[in-house]
Amino acid sequence: MFAFMLTLLAGLSTGIGSVIAFFAKKTNKSFLSLSLGFSAGVMIYVSLIEIFNKANEALAADLGEKHGAWMTVIAFFGGIFLIALIDKLIPSAENPHEPRNVLADCESCGECEACVKEKKNQNTQLMRMGVFTALAIAIHNFPEGMATFVSAFQGPGVAIPIVAAIAIHNIPEGIAVSVPIYQATGSRKTAFLYSFLSGLAEPVGALIGWLVLLPVMSDFVYGIIFAAVAGIMVFISVDELLPAAREYGEHHLSIYGLVAGMMVMAVSLLLFM
Repeated sequence: MFAFMLTLLAGLSTGIGSVIAFFAKKTNKSFLSLSLGFSAGVMIYVSLIEIFNKANEALAADLGEKHGAWMTVIAFFGGIFLIALIDKLIPSAENPHEPRNVLADCESCGECEACVKEKKNQNTQLMRMGVFTALAIAIHNFPEGMATFVSAFQGPGVAIPIVAAIAIHNIPEGIAVSVPIYQATGSRKTAFLYSFLSGLAEPVGALIGWLVLLPVMSDFVYGIIFAAVAGIMVFISVDELLPAAREYGEHHLSIYGLVAGMMVMAVSLLLFM
């Protein structure tokens, strides 16, 4: 119960990040641009610095250093190709993340058919982005929850620093989910719910790990999953979050947000090394 409660605390800290939607103005495009860039920075940094390295360590332990490194890279790009294939299978006309020009000529009216259609396309794009981000974070949090749960059995001295570090870096992940969904729906409740649910994957991972997966989980399986998730998160960041950040604001705002996201995630990982 102690181990499960610690894991629950770490996972639900995404809800702290999602609360930012309650203080956001729906029409503030500069804030949206910064936030999407921030989300991309969070996902890229955590994927390449933390998740990728954890995958490599696990696979190296199982396959040896050289073969483990090769398998990590293969699984990483496998995750990229998987999410790219899913994206490609959606027809362009129905794919809300395919690039569309903002209708500058109609921006001031907001009432004509073309304006309403463009606004609907943008909202669909943001909603899809938020849901995909929530899914990627949930998949990432699932094995993370198992790792936290297992560490708790080694005693509070081992578990609490790990839980604190995970909780801190789950906060910007909550922002990554919350902001685009709020901007798309205008519903603070919906934004909070999706962000909150993505964090629930952590205690669910702990529970399933305890009941089912722990006896069969190996370094190989753990490494493959982590490397693939890293690839998926990088693809989402580069293909969706950053282009959308540039579309909704100035070029520099998206880059400032990107750097800020990386810095916040870097500090959160360093605090409890």
